Amino acid sequence: MPQTIHTPVHHELIIKKSRFLACVQPMADRAGAQKVVAGLRAEHPGAAHVCWALLAGGQSAAVDDGEPSGTAGRPMLDVLRHQDLEGVLATVVRYFGGVKLGAGGLVRAYTDSVAQALSKAEKVAIIRQRQLRCAVAYPLEGLVRRELELAGAALELVEHGQDVTFAFSLPDDRADALAARLNEAGSGRVAWIGLPDIDI
Repeated sequence: MPQTIHTPVHHELIIKKSRFLACVQPMADRAGAQKVVAGLRAEHPGAAHVCWALLAGGQSAAVDDGEPSGTAGRPMLDVLRHQDLEGVLATVVRYFGGVKLGAGGLVRAYTDSVAQALSKAEKVAIIRQRQLRCAVAYPLEGLVRRELELAGAALELVEHGQDVTFAFSLPDDRADALAARLNEAGSGRVAWIGLPDIDI
């Protein structure tokens, strides 16, 4: 099950006099990640590199920022993938200590920096939510409200018009079972709105 992290976590690693300042933090998209990286560049003007990796669906990225290609951003991204994370930004600010580490040494340094920061992070499961809408006749309103409460669904909207329309959400893995229960309890009088993907 994919996870994200709860709050930012920092870790510092020193290898052959080079300082690697790592941070892992929740991040929804590339625009947010680029703002964080710009802030780090401003905060650390003497740093040799500000490398980063973002795992956020279609907006993922891996940036070496002047390190040899594939020695920083990609290994950092691989750590995030290996831990089945989503919506996480890893940054590493490197202050060069005067001793070259070689490609293998750089890969290890960036991998270890991110892995050690993640080892201290509080991880939380990402629970995919499904949005559902249905309409019922007024006599069924109480029944629908009870079923939604029993299922732990979050009721987002109730509209009273010709019928009673409900908009609600709940974890994706419980949505089909709730829809089936409502259909059975309502004897087929529950009208689903705009849900071609619902299996009922």
